[in-house]
Parts: sequence; structure tokens; C-alpha cells
Amino acid sequence: MNSSFGGVLPKVAVIIVNWNGEKFLDHCLSALSQQTVAPHEVILVDNASSDTSLAIASHFPFVKLLPQTENLGFARGNNLAIKHVSNESEWIALLNPDAFADRCWLESLLDAAIKYKDFDVFGSKLTSATNPNVLDGVGDAYHFSGLHWRKGHGVLDARVIENPSEIFCPCAAAAIYRLSSVIDVGGFDDDYFCYVEDVDLGFRLRLAGYRCLYVPTSIVQHVGSGTTGGKHSNFSVYHGHRNLVWTYIKDMPGILFWFFLPVHLFLNLVTVIYFVISGHGNVVLRSKWDAIKGIPSAWQKRRVIQSRRKSSVRDIWRLLDKRIIPMRRANFWRK
Repeated sequence: MNSSFGGVLPKVAVIIVNWNGEKFLDHCLSALSQQTVAPHEVILVDNASSDTSLAIASHFPFVKLLPQTENLGFARGNNLAIKHVSNESEWIALLNPDAFADRCWLESLLDAAIKYKDFDVFGSKLTSATNPNVLDGVGDAYHFSGLHWRKGHGVLDARVIENPSEIFCPCAAAAIYRLSSVIDVGGFDDDYFCYVEDVDLGFRLRLAGYRCLYVPTSIVQHVGSGTTGGKHSNFSVYHGHRNLVWTYIKDMPGILFWFFLPVHLFLNLVTVIYFVISGHGNVVLRSKWDAIKGIPSAWQKRRVIQSRRKSSVRDIWRLLDKRIIPMRRANFWRK
């Protein structure tokens, strides 16, 4: 693959995990078909959709379909697709079915991969699909409490500096990863099913010594939670707040884990109170109870993850959001 910016680009496999995404899938695949640099392969895992997703995908001959008989979730779906990536593809690009890539999206990411050889993960600029002048996010931030959020979500695109910058981890709605690095850390955690699995993967990549760069020229319009009922649905609340606990337990390294554990527990208490008041008490309580039941398994995973850690505690501390009261929309680069 040759780049219009000059040079030969490495080969990349684009992976899409879909579940009942008929409202978005044609737009997603059409945009992918118009890339200035074509992917080496496109693999679409369909998680037993009951809509017309398979029929829509079949109209695009470049798509390799992996239809499932059950919903594997985002984590297992991506892990399955990774097993089907050819040996020729050095990189994998993850793209949500409700994400619509700019024509230069893939080329920009691959050019960055060549230019910035110290990085193994590259995140895109996500803009709102309903208003491209508003950011959906420029990567994920992680607070020392275990809270995480999409950096710059909801702010005006014009207020963000257009320079590549290191971020904690990308949003997996649109990002590329060096395939060998993902395999090295064991891929996604199947137990997550959906939500926070990209933060967990990004954290584990960080611990293993891999770095992530935000690439502002790799633009994707993103609906966000387009097939799961929205970010405030019971499905999103349950998985998001269960997996938040497991990520802190598994990934927060060394002394940081013990020092900030009271803060993490307080965060969970405040979360439960908030959702009880807002009428989602049953969902969030079930979420936290299942998180507690999963602690023994998460702790076993922690032992393996931390035993293989290459990054120092100082390296991780440098990238955490350290404000006492994190303000999500303030966490971006202003001109």
C-alpha cells in the first residue's frame, strides 16, 4: 500500500464487530470502501443479529463475514476476528459499525505508525455523527480513582490543538493496534463482554511497555452506543460499572493500587447513590454485586498482568489524570 504522504504503508486488517447494526452498517462499510488506502482485509463478526445486518454486509464483496449463532459481545468478537487475521497484516484497525471513517482515516493512522516508531497503538479523532463540529472524543483518560472517560467529549472541535499527542489509550470505536502487541498481552478480556474492554486492553498494553498516540488527522464520525440503547441504558450501566471495578483491580499497579483503593471504593459508593437516586438502583446494585463476585478471578488475572509489567509505577502515574475533582470536558488540549 502506498501513501499519498510518501512511503510504503504496512498492511492492516480492519475488524468490525456488529450486533443489529442495520441502521449504520451500510454507511460504515461504504465509507470504508472509499479509503485512500485500502485495508488488506476486512473482517466482520456478526453476533447473531436478528436484523438485516448480514444481508447488508453481503453487498460488500471485500468483507470477510464471520456470522455467529450467539452474541459473543465486543471483547470475544474481536478476539475471534484476531484469530482470522492473515499473517500478512501487521496491524489491526478496530471500527465500530456506528463509526463512519473519513477517506484519509486509515492512511493517516498508518502514516503515523511509520513516523512514530516508539508507539504501537494509535487513536482517532472521533466527532459526533449528528454534529461533526463537536467532539465525541480524542482518546480515553484514566483517573487515579478508576474513573475513565472519553477525552474532550462534547467540546467544540475547533478548540483542540491539531498535533499528535500521547494519550492513555484510544477508544476502540476507531483505532489501530500493532497485532503482535495485542497478542502479547492476551487480547481483550472475554469476561467483559462489552464496555470498558478497550480501557482494560489499553491499560494492559501500557503496563507491558506499549505507548499510544492520538492522531488528529484520522477523523471518524461516531454515533456512540448506537446498537446498545445509548450510554444511559440499563445494558450500558450494568456492564460499564461492573467492568470499571475489574479494570482497577487487574491493572492499577503496585503502590498506586493500595494508596488509591479508598478513593476507588468511595467512587463506587457515590456511583451507587447517584444511580439509585436517578432510578437505576437495581441495575447498578446488580452491577456492583457481580463485580464483587468476580474479584477472585480478577485478582488471579492481576497477578499475571503485574508479574509481566515492564512500565514503572512512575510511567503509569505520569499518564493518569491526577485532579482531585476531574472535569471531563476540561480534559483536552486547548489552543
